[in-house]
Amino acid sequence: MLQTIDSPADLKRLSIKELEALAEEIRRVIIQTTARTGGHVAPNLGVVELTLALHYVFDAPTDRIVWDVGHQCYTHKLVTGRRDRFHTLRQWQGISGFPKREESRYDAFGAGHASTSISAALGMASAKYLKGCPSRIIAVIGDGSMTGGMAFEALNHAGDLGRDLIVVLNDNEMSISPNVGALSSFLSRKLSSRAVMSFKREVENTLKAIPGVGSNIVQLLKKSEESFLSFFTPGMLFQALRFQYIGPIKGHRLDRLIETFETAKSLKGPVLIHVGTVKGKGYEPAERDPARFHGIGCFNPKTGETSKEKIPSYTAVFGRCLTELAEKDPRIVAITAAMPQGTGLDLFARVYPKRFFDVGIAEQHAVTFAAGLAAEGYRPVVAVYSTFLQRAYDQIVHDVCLQNLPVIFAMDRGGLVGEDGPTHHGVFDLAYLRHIPNMVVMAPKDENELRHMLQTAVLHQGPIALRYPRGRGVGVPLDAELQSIPIGTAELLREGKDVTLVAVGAMVPEAVAAADILAGEGTEAAVINARFVKPLDVHLLGQWAHKTSLLVTVEESVRQGGFGSAVLEALSEEGFLPRRVLRLGIPDAFVPHGHLKQLRRTLGLDAEGIAQSVRQALAAAPRAIHDLPIRAVR
Repeated sequence: MLQTIDSPADLKRLSIKELEALAEEIRRVIIQTTARTGGHVAPNLGVVELTLALHYVFDAPTDRIVWDVGHQCYTHKLVTGRRDRFHTLRQWQGISGFPKREESRYDAFGAGHASTSISAALGMASAKYLKGCPSRIIAVIGDGSMTGGMAFEALNHAGDLGRDLIVVLNDNEMSISPNVGALSSFLSRKLSSRAVMSFKREVENTLKAIPGVGSNIVQLLKKSEESFLSFFTPGMLFQALRFQYIGPIKGHRLDRLIETFETAKSLKGPVLIHVGTVKGKGYEPAERDPARFHGIGCFNPKTGETSKEKIPSYTAVFGRCLTELAEKDPRIVAITAAMPQGTGLDLFARVYPKRFFDVGIAEQHAVTFAAGLAAEGYRPVVAVYSTFLQRAYDQIVHDVCLQNLPVIFAMDRGGLVGEDGPTHHGVFDLAYLRHIPNMVVMAPKDENELRHMLQTAVLHQGPIALRYPRGRGVGVPLDAELQSIPIGTAELLREGKDVTLVAVGAMVPEAVAAADILAGEGTEAAVINARFVKPLDVHLLGQWAHKTSLLVTVEESVRQGGFGSAVLEALSEEGFLPRRVLRLGIPDAFVPHGHLKQLRRTLGLDAEGIAQSVRQALAAAPRAIHDLPIRAVR
């Protein structure tokens, strides 16, 4: 049946039974495709009926559907003209795993981070109001995203403006891991036990039997019941924000969803529809373990099993090392923003539950909360994906660094992350952290150095950031004893007389491999593992900048204001300016999604790409300033 759906208009001719059959077919397609490509399995299986009902009732793209985070938009993509390209999901030059405006007119707003949908939808609704346009705006937000403060800022504003806006709260009691916090508990309140329902039916039947007035009494009591229930359920909260509240309703009953959306479509002002769904619905492995199937690599569709890597991931090494350190140092506490498993803190949480804090999807709060702990003598470790730490920039500056508090930022997924694409690449962190006073920034060349850097961070007396990549480690043995690395010291890995490669983090192994390639061609390259982006080992860098004719910096982050810029600035200030410099890194553009090896190859950040850049630089004649165009000089 899916082969007959080329646009949402094709859904509107189907019966409820046909839509139900289509939903099951879509589930099979999602499972089969993601088993090969990886992706967000559980979130998408949970919203199949919800998505079909939205497109059945509303008229996209005239009506705008705004997806929060966007990791639940696979069904949306399948029914909006991308069915034939769905097999390219998250692949190089294929369709994105998130909403993308340039990909389809049905993708009303790009997403990738949480809690943005209501703000964007309210902006659209206000624009429609100013234009006098009658189309409807719908924001679809998960209950996990509702733990983000931005969502409530938008709800507060929406209630004040009173614009026509529909917010669909997809409540599966999970974000990535099970939800935490008072709000989650409040959203989960349900007065629907069997005893209560049975009592209600008996009273209703008795009253209806009263001649003449029985039905009127029943209707009056139902209205009173709605007021009573709204006081004890989320309706109280949203009605206080001036939203008309509907729900909770069953999110896998197409008939109920369609009926509810039709009702909401006719209402004026802001409306919130509370929908209960099951994350991973229809696929037993995902229902049993929705956290693992939130975002997963390739898997066996029959069993749900993934291939087991012998080499541990950086995330796993970090989690084990932090737990070991916490045994010796009771000051260590761990903080995550709704991602205990994704950041490797699940082990820490099991061993030290009282010293573990999951704050929900609230990175700003996480950082200032950590600052408060640090002010009282603790050593808080904020474990967060690099791309999400961007959301707490002001808190890093104002609440941590300005007060020089010893907060440790463990930045997972630093650098390119592959198939999740530009919303998740952690390529801005080195640039936006290194210019903050009091901040120390470091990145390990392998998983063993990661452990030593974590020890260094715990002993440091001020703010410090530790950045490491996604995926498995290099495979080096792990030292039994942890050693603190002197702050700001680099490591000379090999000597060479022709060129100096100064690399940081995950680019160090690539630089070493590039030096091997060049050595086979008769070019001797020295390799320095910078280890620290701030402060830099200016003495070692200056020494080798003058020993060779070319200095090359290599980073998996943006070149503008990044590691290479830091090296040039530091050498310039110390009077060590090298004769020729080549900075390799991410250009001034957003990097698309694709396999990590493909992205590095395209950007020239793999071993062969680095070697090729060195060849070209050595072959090119140095240009004097009078050789440059006047515009370039200016």
